[in-house]
Amino acid sequence: MNSLLYIIAVILVIGWALGFFLYSAGSIIHVLLVIAVIALLLGLIRRPTAL
Repeated sequence: MNSLLYIIAVILVIGWALGFFLYSAGSIIHVLLVIAVIALLLGLIRRPTAL
């Protein structure tokens, strides 16, 4: 499940970068960036820690 979150986050960040530089999708692209950051944070929080 963690790898799926990272894949989704990477895809959203790439989409944000493309939209940011092409400026064709407006503010929706920034929403994608926020969702990608949230997905990364959830992946880090849910990752089991080994002591």
